[in-house]
Amino acid sequence: MSDYILEMKNITKSFPGVKALDQVNLQVKQGEIHALVGENGAGKSTLMKVLSGVYASGSYQGDIYFEGETCHFKNIKQSEELGIVIIHQELALSPYLSIAENIFLGNERQSNTIIKWQDTYAESQRLLDRVGLKDSPETIVMDIGVGKQQLVEIAKALSKNVKLLILDEPTAALNETDSENLLQLLLELKEQGIASILISHKLNEVSHVSDSITVLRDGQTIETLDARTEKVSEERIIKGMVGRELTSRFPERHDNIQETLFEVKNWQVYHPQHSDRKIIDNVNFYVKKGEVVGIAGLMGAGRTELAMSIFGKSYGKRISGDVYKNGQRIDVNTVAQAIKNGVAYVSEDRKTYGLNLIDDIKRNITSANLKRVSKASVMDENKERIEAERLKTKLNIKTPTLEQLAGNLSGGNQQKVVLSKWMFAEPEVLLLDEPTRGVDVGAKFEIYTQINELAQQGMAVVVISSELTEILGLSDRMYVMNEGRFTVELSREEANQEKMMHYMTGSGGTNHASNR
Repeated sequence: MSDYILEMKNITKSFPGVKALDQVNLQVKQGEIHALVGENGAGKSTLMKVLSGVYASGSYQGDIYFEGETCHFKNIKQSEELGIVIIHQELALSPYLSIAENIFLGNERQSNTIIKWQDTYAESQRLLDRVGLKDSPETIVMDIGVGKQQLVEIAKALSKNVKLLILDEPTAALNETDSENLLQLLLELKEQGIASILISHKLNEVSHVSDSITVLRDGQTIETLDARTEKVSEERIIKGMVGRELTSRFPERHDNIQETLFEVKNWQVYHPQHSDRKIIDNVNFYVKKGEVVGIAGLMGAGRTELAMSIFGKSYGKRISGDVYKNGQRIDVNTVAQAIKNGVAYVSEDRKTYGLNLIDDIKRNITSANLKRVSKASVMDENKERIEAERLKTKLNIKTPTLEQLAGNLSGGNQQKVVLSKWMFAEPEVLLLDEPTRGVDVGAKFEIYTQINELAQQGMAVVVISSELTEILGLSDRMYVMNEGRFTVELSREEANQEKMMHYMTGSGGTNHASNR
């Protein structure tokens, strides 16, 4: 029997105007964790869609062998029947069904076409315990955050007879503690003989758990590194990914911090479905002109809920408190009013809240500020193209044409389009929620550079991130959040990962930030 559970040979896949995969080869051994890394647009997700049958046999060239047998998958159901289960970067859950219903959707626990609900909930609870999710199986999926939804997807995959588990950016929406739990779960599955393909831009995680690491660049296989025989550093992986040394993860910052521009006072928000449950509890913070302020916290701390409630009261009920810009109280009761008052929000969930996936890049970029590319309500298509091309170049969005649909871009390039859209709106206050989620190390540097440039130009920038290294590397000041409250305010000089984690878990008590 072959040492390899999977062999993909000379896989070539083309789309109109671009060759996504060019003679790619991948070999995964029985019971190993095999990392697949590369910059956004390198072809990682495309290769996995070929493997799982999302792109059917006949739509690509090359051969797939699973457990020594040739495979010609016409759809994802056929690959799952053999034990290949893929969890996509963009989640595929029904928001209106419960966690248990989602886990067994299409794989129902039933007898004579009647659902066995007791078995469904009991098995769901066992799977939720296994992935470390504490919510009830009866919880509706739309009532939990993106990070928790990722854990539901993994529980759903484990409910099937998995032999090869493919995870596309599984920890992108998770904080460090939950990411560590998930990686430990992969190691446990490995002990049970289950092989995994891990696609991740978090190279510290790749180095920590992987047995082998295959690097893709521009749709081609560059190399496969054996992490069992030698320690593979993050710098070594980066060199393979980008084709050069990357000397620093964060660009040099030139401070231009001025007077206070944006303030939130006594902000309180209640849960949209449970009106007696307070999600944001008397939060106060401020951001100065030219300053980058970070907000850190564990999953469920209320970071996203805070940002969305400020941006047009997009989240929550019974919202109270005041928002000030340049010392004057402003109205943010609707998204339109927030934008009019110079506030913009880049969502962590780009596909739901950030993009029109069935429209082109050009229209997505200009959609938040149509007045800038129109006259008397008539679009100036030439001006729109010029502005979109300028931002495409500035953020290095990889696409053959501005007419490319946003839904056809890689995750990292979609994120750049969302950021371009709000840069085009010319806000004074920019709320960035997980701005580099699912983005490779090279593209992260480009986004960090843009954040620094915006601050240098006098914008007030708030960065919410699950990656403490990102918060520490970008921020002039930091707030730490726990259970809907700010527990501490730290300067760049005061902050470190240990201190922030101490306050994120609530161990440090509560130290409300004052407004200045």
